[in-house]
Amino acid sequence: MALTNFIPTIWSETLASELDKKYIAVRNCNRDYEGDIKSKGNTVKISGVGDISVFDYTRNTDMTAPETLSDSARTLIIDQAKAFNFQIDDVDRAQAIPKLMQAAMKKAASALANTADNYVFGLVGECDEANIIDLGAASADNVIDSILSVRTKLYRSNVYDAEDLVFEVSPEIGELILKAKINIATSNREALETGCIGNICGTKIYVSNNVVRDGDVHKCVARSKRSVAFAEQLSEIEAYRPEKRFADAVKGLHLYGAKIVFPEEYFVMKFTV
Repeated sequence: MALTNFIPTIWSETLASELDKKYIAVRNCNRDYEGDIKSKGNTVKISGVGDISVFDYTRNTDMTAPETLSDSARTLIIDQAKAFNFQIDDVDRAQAIPKLMQAAMKKAASALANTADNYVFGLVGECDEANIIDLGAASADNVIDSILSVRTKLYRSNVYDAEDLVFEVSPEIGELILKAKINIATSNREALETGCIGNICGTKIYVSNNVVRDGDVHKCVARSKRSVAFAEQLSEIEAYRPEKRFADAVKGLHLYGAKIVFPEEYFVMKFTV
């Protein structure tokens, strides 16, 4: 790829598409927001509405005035600014297989996604103390029951739709879940998305090496998809010729932030492995 053929908009869209494919934790966040992200320190608005009252209806009787919905908007600060900067030597490019730059951009997307996922999983440190559940030593015999007990707590928080629930676990806990599934079922669902190993009672299980570990304690997460808000922007992507090299180079800037916005729908499952 020569610099004369570099179109920033197209490559930005390519990088964004590849990011979406690689995300695990970020994929399971609320990503609807208001506001432009141009630099670190910007804020965006995560919109929502308050609860709606239900009342008894009496035929041929006027209803009371409509209630005014409360605004549950929250502010999210863009506090992360991550960049990449790589070059492809002219000699390497001349001898390389086609689409070398595309392959490099995929590698950049994978690195950015891994860093962003690590950041989102780090939000376990902001979980409400009451929602941190110590499930003790994990084994194939008890891991399913432990997860289902936390699932019940999510139901108690009025999160009923299995499609809106996710469990995010470490590779070691994922291994125990798969062993348990072999014991209780003869069929395993195929992984439909990056990191997905199947489901329990309709709720998808995701495995990530970025799940927080504190020694032998693995801080896995059970949450609704709206519990965490994530906002991002690939604010810059540029191609250039390094002054002291015969090479094509590309650099980019990834801005983002995340926040637990529905803490009652976010639980940390502490497993000892």
